[in-house]
Amino acid sequence: MAIPDYQSLMLPLLQHAADGQLHRTRDVADILGDQLGLTEDEHSELLPSGGRVLVSRAWWARTYLRQAGLMEVPKRGYHRITAAGRELLAQCPEKIDNALLRKYPAFQEFLARDRKKESTPETANEVTESAETPEDALHNAYQQLRAEIESEILTQLKGNSPYFFERAVIDLLFKMGYGGNRQDAAKAVGKSGDGGIDGIINEDKLGLDVIYIQAKRWEGTVGRPEIQKFAGALQGKRAKKGVFISTSSFTKDALEYAANIDTRIILIGGERLAQLMVDHDVGVSTAGSYEIKKIDSDYFDE
Repeated sequence: MAIPDYQSLMLPLLQHAADGQLHRTRDVADILGDQLGLTEDEHSELLPSGGRVLVSRAWWARTYLRQAGLMEVPKRGYHRITAAGRELLAQCPEKIDNALLRKYPAFQEFLARDRKKESTPETANEVTESAETPEDALHNAYQQLRAEIESEILTQLKGNSPYFFERAVIDLLFKMGYGGNRQDAAKAVGKSGDGGIDGIINEDKLGLDVIYIQAKRWEGTVGRPEIQKFAGALQGKRAKKGVFISTSSFTKDALEYAANIDTRIILIGGERLAQLMVDHDVGVSTAGSYEIKKIDSDYFDE
């Protein structure tokens, strides 16, 4: 199952605290994740900021329960149920969400403070009604923006000349640390071709090993025959490593063939190529940056 949103974690978080004891929020997040049947990958899923998604959502669930007076935080990283929290559990609610929390004056005061920070009351209401935590909202907006940029990169690569595509590949390989220097990288790509090989590039700055490259703008899906041709060319050179770069995608047969032969061939299709270009700042520039801050608990620890 998917990781529950923070509002869905409010009731199980409060129920877990029903014993009145101090609980470490990070530990409870994992306990609830196990109870909900989350996979190991879901437990460890990270936000772009580096924090775990599950822990972040549990933290925000605790924060909103605290704002309503249903939980207290007597020491950093820990929480405990309050008398109001026990009273709510005694009513056996089917769920706890922001709509239910609005009946508590403390939570209404919290919303009033939140509205003062927003341009309009409607904007603040949208934030508190959303199933997303602020980190989730930032993450999703970032992913959407990045997907649009990657799509535009691929469109630009397909629309420009073969020479431009070769130059983009050179820039990427150099930014990734291959070729030693840009001049060496430039020599590696864009040759007339030698039995299905476009060029050779150093794997490291010392040139201890080399990688053979096939880099082409491609119309349509790249099939197994093209990969077999490239693999045969590598064998003719007694080469063990190759990279096949294309603006297109690869058929299932091509992917399976590359995965099951002794020669190590990495297939980089258009989508992966665009992702790598963004990761290594090739063809993109920084339009703005935002610092995500959190409380320095050590500072407030007396």
